[in-house]
Amino acid sequence: MARPQKSLFDAQRREALQRQAPLAARMRPRTLDEFIGQEQILGPGRLLRRAIDADALFSMILWGPPGSGKTTLARIIASTTRAHFEPLSAVTAGVADLRRVVGEAQERSGMFQQRTVVFIDEIHRFNRAQQDAVLPHVEDGTIVLIGATTENPSFEVNPALRSRARTFVLEALGDEHLGALVDRALRDDERGLGASQALLAADARGYLVNLANGDARAALNALEAAVVAKVPGPGGRRLITIDDIREALQARATHYDRTGELHYDAISALHKSIRDGDPDASLYWLGRMLDGGEDPMYVARRLVRIAIEDIGMADPQALPQMIAVQQAVHLLGQPEGDLALANAVIYLCQAPRSNAVYAAYGAALADVAETRHDPVPLHLRNAPTALMRGLGYGRGYRYAHDAADARVDQQHFPDNLIGRRYYQPTDRGFEAEVRARLRWRDALPPPPRPDAPAAPAAPADPQARAGEESQIVAEAGEEAQLADDAPPPAPRRREAPTRRRGR
Repeated sequence: MARPQKSLFDAQRREALQRQAPLAARMRPRTLDEFIGQEQILGPGRLLRRAIDADALFSMILWGPPGSGKTTLARIIASTTRAHFEPLSAVTAGVADLRRVVGEAQERSGMFQQRTVVFIDEIHRFNRAQQDAVLPHVEDGTIVLIGATTENPSFEVNPALRSRARTFVLEALGDEHLGALVDRALRDDERGLGASQALLAADARGYLVNLANGDARAALNALEAAVVAKVPGPGGRRLITIDDIREALQARATHYDRTGELHYDAISALHKSIRDGDPDASLYWLGRMLDGGEDPMYVARRLVRIAIEDIGMADPQALPQMIAVQQAVHLLGQPEGDLALANAVIYLCQAPRSNAVYAAYGAALADVAETRHDPVPLHLRNAPTALMRGLGYGRGYRYAHDAADARVDQQHFPDNLIGRRYYQPTDRGFEAEVRARLRWRDALPPPPRPDAPAAPAAPADPQARAGEESQIVAEAGEEAQLADDAPPPAPRRREAPTRRRGR
């Protein structure tokens, strides 16, 4: 396997890059003993720790937020297990790079019996074809794949590739972990900031750890920026204050992505907090989303859905209120429209809640999907022609407004669903009034029991009620001569044209 010889200039370039690298890159842990955090997968007796110690590598996906140690862990795994480490970035690499790496891995395995760990950073950025190109070489053991991603592998990694790799979840580092990393960097004379004689004030340390938000890279690089910008005091010491950290960090490190996992997690948290009637938590999640750059119109649309799904008829004003909020956000934009969303969130939290309509419609859809589609009862059908009247369309229909209370008890369901009850109003808010108005349903006689003798079922085909179709097409005007009670002509039965359902 011919590889280009490394020159003195290559070594000098690597040393220069190491010196010029950001603090977070220089301070990467080199062994598992230096690695901080992720005890849930690297603690004593854990599967991954046992596999590394036993030099028994397998393909894996490392899923976690930025700065949680995915790349560092992959490098440690490769160096600890005597495997060759081949890093690739899905941002810049393509299928040609994969072929080259696989070819070298095959030669390396044949000549030196050495395994190759291919580390693909941001593997979720590979498209389906690129991920499929890796699949056969993972399956036959030519390479050991370690993929790193900040996105949920369930959605971003092909199922075939996921099935051949174990997924390990890395968590954002805790404050104690970040504090330990910061202290180590301040003490380290070789790779860290020890030579700078930097001292970090206690409140500045807490502020840095807090705003780094579990991201080791953000914490260390902000610390370095603060130290480099600080003018040395007496004796060459640099006292880093909270103002220095604030200026270096600028803003909290945020991992929010409008198309990523946190987008769905945050809107779920907002929806459930409103459903539980907690205005404080609801405002917090609203703020998290808007601060992360979420589209305010998306939030407004979700609030409209909440008004329909969770408030329902308990407060019929919730829906028009949310439509008004959506219009206000559209008209005002940000940041003014954000306050309209805050008002909407609080309104929904204090409103009486009912999912009775949501549940009723779901039950009705279940019957639509799972029961036989019997014909519409004849008396509920329109009868615009004499022929249809002769077939019994509309016969026996009673007009509700002719009744004293504008309510008529007549069959409205198809025969096979008589007696179904979907909507069960609660006693909360306006729905208590709705419940009182629907008490007439409770006074109806119970529907026939399923085991009771059933009346002979009417034929499903309305034409079968009338007999055979005539083979002679009636002239215009002849239909009008048919009385309501007269039997229709005996037409020939014909197939109705097939219709495509609209989408």
